[in-house]
Amino acid sequence: MSDLPMTSTELTRLVETLTEGEALFHQSEKLVRPLTREPIRRFMYEIQGMLFPHCATMAPDASDQPGAERAGELLWTLTGLIHRTTVHDCQAPSACAVLDQAAFQARQFMLALPAIQRQALTDAEAAYEGDPAARGLVEIISTYPGFYATLAYRMAHTLVGLDVPLLPRMMTEIAHSDTGIDIHPGATIGLYFFIDHGTGVVIGETTEIGDRVTLYQGVTLGALNFPHDQTGRIIRGHKRHPTIENDVVIYSEATILGGDTVIGHHSVIGGNVWLTESVPPFSKVSTKSTIALRSRQEPERHSDNQG
Repeated sequence: MSDLPMTSTELTRLVETLTEGEALFHQSEKLVRPLTREPIRRFMYEIQGMLFPHCATMAPDASDQPGAERAGELLWTLTGLIHRTTVHDCQAPSACAVLDQAAFQARQFMLALPAIQRQALTDAEAAYEGDPAARGLVEIISTYPGFYATLAYRMAHTLVGLDVPLLPRMMTEIAHSDTGIDIHPGATIGLYFFIDHGTGVVIGETTEIGDRVTLYQGVTLGALNFPHDQTGRIIRGHKRHPTIENDVVIYSEATILGGDTVIGHHSVIGGNVWLTESVPPFSKVSTKSTIALRSRQEPERHSDNQG
């Protein structure tokens, strides 16, 4: 193996090879403009700062801006993010209808911020009522991963409703990376939603969740199977994930699967439960635990691995 640096010819060939590799799928699926996660993460951070300025530290270059000026910059930032994640063939300096559409979608998102704020406040209140360790809403908004992931979902879900492609999924995947909580932006989630601890929670695209629902860590609301057409390809657009009605509590590591599965209101689903069928309202579902007393003469068993 040579220790010499790569030559310009080798570097040029490397780039050509990567470009050719990308073209294999570019032929059937148009590419959007290159975009990293960091501008999107920063935008989400700035929006959270607008919604709850006393619960988030502003970026150094934004903390002294007048509110209207800062909102205007975020409007333009979002317009650019939408434009770059939407397939188009516009070339400067020609007019671009997709840019006009992006500006309209960004405007509608900004106008929806008061509604997002109201929804998020119900989530913070649910966390405070559901967690005796919480000392107040400021702590929840500032530190709770479940609140952050749900807020990211509410922002992304608003963009889904405005037919913005790709960007909403990138937003929730950023929150997924940051928190371990995976919420698809297409899911429908009601008010007063609380994810306690949160790591490992998965909420699929067609999940429907009512009001005042609490999930604990490791809960999966997933698909039981994927319908296929005659050629064997997955049929998209069908309801694949469960419906959780109002006032349901689902404890850690429970798995609920299937688009026809409905968890009736005021039900409690215990930890480690596996459900693929509906349960009526006011149900209590749990795994059976067996408790047996050891004989006093029975020797204790110790694992060889104490780590």
